[in-house]
Amino acid sequence: MAAPLTLACVLAAVVYAAGAARLRRRGDAWPWRRDCVFAAGCAAVVWGLTGPVPGGPFTAHAGRHLLTAMAGPALLAVARPLTLVLRLLPPGRPRRGLLRVARSPVAGWLLFPPVAAAVDLGGLWLLYRTELWAAAHRHPLLGGLLELHMLLAGLLFAMAVCRLDPVRGRCGLPLRAVTLLVAGAAHAVLAKSLYVAGPPGTAFAAADLRAGAQLMYYGGDAVEVFLALVLAVQWHAATGRRRARQAARDAVPAGAH
Repeated sequence: MAAPLTLACVLAAVVYAAGAARLRRRGDAWPWRRDCVFAAGCAAVVWGLTGPVPGGPFTAHAGRHLLTAMAGPALLAVARPLTLVLRLLPPGRPRRGLLRVARSPVAGWLLFPPVAAAVDLGGLWLLYRTELWAAAHRHPLLGGLLELHMLLAGLLFAMAVCRLDPVRGRCGLPLRAVTLLVAGAAHAVLAKSLYVAGPPGTAFAAADLRAGAQLMYYGGDAVEVFLALVLAVQWHAATGRRRARQAARDAVPAGAH
């Protein structure tokens, strides 16, 4: 599964860059930083799937987990890929179809922040605190499907928290911030539990297990801080817009209404 996912990431980066260039050629604004962020997200996923990660077996796995399931998806979500596609598509059936999917009840349910967090963190708890890890190493197909799940679940969670693309439903900043806080706490508790005992059915060296758990704990914190900064920027922008509207209303003479 790593090879198809790697190829998909490379193709996605190429398509994104070509689409952004097309927007700029026709005179539309599209910040270069989004191109860089998307490329960095794809690179993080590819590195997590195929690149060298130092440390023992569990430490290396923890590093891959952070790259593939957390850092990469967070960067991809911030780059607003759905917005780019919608701006590229001309009015017509394909664009209406994509909007219909993005604003469907199913998409709205999956992108509801607590649900997305449950899908993401629930999968991680099942992987590390049940026999699922051991089974994945015995069955390569299951391991590949778990890699795909972690990538998609991480992307789902990041998109639900950031809420930058036009999707169904309006989830306020307080709900998204609380969800991020609770999800971060659940991830931290999972990492601490792995510091004490590895996944059932496995036998890692104690030093390797502790190093991997610490990497998962502090690396997870770093990604969550990044997502929190995205929310802080959104809050600052929303506050500025409210103040500007209020200033405009205050500037209108009473007799002009």
